[in-house]
Amino acid sequence: MAESKGMKEQFWDPIAGFGVTFRTMFKKVVTEQYPFEKLPTAPRFHGRHQLNRWPDGLEKCIGCELCAWACPADAIYVEGASNTDLPDGTGRFSPGERYGRVYQINYLRCILCGLCIEACPTRALTMTNEYELADDNRADLIYEKSDLLAPLLPGMEQPPHPMRLGEDEGDYYRGQYAAPTSVVEPASVVEPASVVEPVETQEAVQ
Repeated sequence: MAESKGMKEQFWDPIAGFGVTFRTMFKKVVTEQYPFEKLPTAPRFHGRHQLNRWPDGLEKCIGCELCAWACPADAIYVEGASNTDLPDGTGRFSPGERYGRVYQINYLRCILCGLCIEACPTRALTMTNEYELADDNRADLIYEKSDLLAPLLPGMEQPPHPMRLGEDEGDYYRGQYAAPTSVVEPASVVEPASVVEPVETQEAVQ
């Protein structure tokens, strides 16, 4: 019995240990040609963060600092400030009472866990599919608010400006607003006598 066990350990165990090697050594090698060929990431991939906007361009961040408290790596720094409705319409950056005046994410510390976006009460902070965050110096890996803000889309206005979508912040948070529409110039009135349609076209319409 001892001899059979010794023979197994001496001859069979080394061969079994190379089983994975023997099974894969003749398969075709698959090499990803990065960075020349970039494969798409998973839909819920945790990449670079983004600070989102409302449809009128106001920022969704209210400076509550919950994301900073939830971060296990202490990678987020937020300073909140109060919005002010000035007579000239400036001074407001978000629909609420406060906004994020300073927002920093230190990607030297960030572990891309996603706990910060779970803590955000207004969905202001989300994670994109961008994963190329490497750099040649430490300073550029500390992203400021200007680096994280989503770009302005058509119909958006650069803050600060008054609330365009509702009377107060409640209309924003409850979704009780209409998307901003562009101003359409009134069409010129055409005299009825000048409109002449062929008989074939009128029959086709009927």
